[in-house]
Order: sequence, then C-alpha cells, then structure tokens
Amino acid sequence: MSGGLRLVHAHGDRITVSEPATGVELFACVYRPEAAWEAPRPYLHPVRTLSGAVVTDYRPNDHRWHKGLSLTASHLSGANLWGGNTYVPGQGYLALPERVGSMRHAGFDEVGAADGRAVIAERLTWHPYGGELWAEEERRIEVRDVDPDSGSWALTWTSAITNRRAEPLLFGSPTTAGRQLAGYTGLFWRGPRAFREGRILGPEGEGPALMGTQAPWLAYSGEHDGVDGHATLLFAHAPENDHSGAGGTHPAHWFVRNEPFAAVAPSWSFFEELELAPGDTLRRRYRVVVADGAWQRADVVKYLEAHPW
Repeated sequence: MSGGLRLVHAHGDRITVSEPATGVELFACVYRPEAAWEAPRPYLHPVRTLSGAVVTDYRPNDHRWHKGLSLTASHLSGANLWGGNTYVPGQGYLALPERVGSMRHAGFDEVGAADGRAVIAERLTWHPYGGELWAEEERRIEVRDVDPDSGSWALTWTSAITNRRAEPLLFGSPTTAGRQLAGYTGLFWRGPRAFREGRILGPEGEGPALMGTQAPWLAYSGEHDGVDGHATLLFAHAPENDHSGAGGTHPAHWFVRNEPFAAVAPSWSFFEELELAPGDTLRRRYRVVVADGAWQRADVVKYLEAHPW
C-alpha cells in the first residue's frame, strides 16, 4: 500500500494531490473563477491513474463547460448551474446567458494529507445569474486506498447543499424538462476523447442500455491515446444517499454515454424533480475509483467487498 500523499496549494488557483512513490499527480482541484458562460465552479482535472494516464477531459470542443469531474446543477429553479445552452421544453437547447449561474469558492476548512489519505474540505456558495445567494455547500473530497500493487486509488466526494432561499429549490434535468434520456445533473465525469466507445458495466448488464437505470455502482473502461493500455473508473453511491428526498434509500439513476463522448453521472433528478425546502440540506456521498486496466465485473465486486463504505 502507498505510504503517503503530497498536497501542493497554489493559492487562488488549485490544489494538487500527488503520490510520491510513483511521482504521479493524481489530480488538480481547480477553484479559480472561469468564463461566466461555462457556469464557473470548482472541478478536478486532470485526473490520472497511478501509471500517469489522464482519464478526464477539459473544455472539449463539443461542450466547453464539461470540465473533468465536477458537481453540476443543470436545471435549478429555472437557473443553469452547469453551463452552456439551456434546454427549454418545446424549443430545445437555447443560448440563454441570463440563466447561467455559478458555484463560487468561499474558503477551505481543511486541506492536508496524513496516513496515506488526503482531504480537501471546501465551502461554496451557489448563485443564479443575478448573484443572489441560493444555496451554501460544504464539500469534502477525500483520497484514500492508494494501492500501487493493484494500480488503483479512490476518492470520496461528499456534498451537503443547504437551501438559503425563502422558497424551495427545484433540482431537475433536461429529462424532467421533456428531453428523453438526458437526465444529467449532480456529480458529472467527462472522459477523454479516446474513451469514446468504451465499455459500460453494471452489476447486471452492460452497454448504453444502462442509461436511466438504477444500480449501486457503474464502471466505465476505455483505452488510452498516447500510451498503451486501458483504465477503468468505478462510480458508486453511498448507501445513505436518498434519491427521492422523501425517506428511504434509492439507488441513483445513472446517466451514462459512450457516444458521442464518454460521460457518467449518478443523477439525483433524472426522471423527477427533487425539491429542497428552505433551510433543508441535500446530502450526497459518492466514491470514484480510478484504476489501471480494463476491470471486469468480478474485479469490481472483489474491490467493493474489500473496501466497504
């Protein structure tokens, strides 16, 4: 197992997390402001395997607002905190800059590494185009289980979003607005261009047909450009995640594509809007495992059994 991790903070810009034994920078957490049209928000990019291969994309020419691994809100009470065009029922995607908001970095509560783990605990504020305070978020990204022997490492992403409006916040997606099988929102991964036509794998079944289905995990494998070999990203949601917001535990509905680009999101409002009352907090916790090689279903099951929540 890995003995330690190294963090470097370029204040006002980014925090990088590296694995000293291999010298690989696992990811950069970028929190500087960016273009308003792209819904400024912190994101992780580049994300790398332990062998150093990049497994995220940044500002691709088809969707400039796609940035590595980030938390998004594609439809939020009429605002777009995802970036780019907004889907409007009956009209399709329209350029509506007055709907594009932002998730602003407000400060760090903890940044550090010890005992083979690293933590980035961040505070953010959510705003529509006009700048009003709609929500406050406490975000915690933890890196753990760095294992050069198996060629994998994992991060957990925990977000607690509190409604600061005097009225409910409505979380939706293009699908809740009428577009079929486009329920993207929440934590979103954009894969590199080389990962097009990659393998999508779930506990039962595989392929693009897993779009919109429910399952505790989903894996995506692709083959690199530039270097030999494959990588697998495993996405899992914590057992306590409540998809409906009304009690009980409900696995996420997965948004996943391998054409025309590679993308995965455990959507919190794929088919139905999620309502967050004033003062209430929406909590979600996810795990993303980054591994060298093309994992099979047995590899995923073995990993999850060895690394319980």
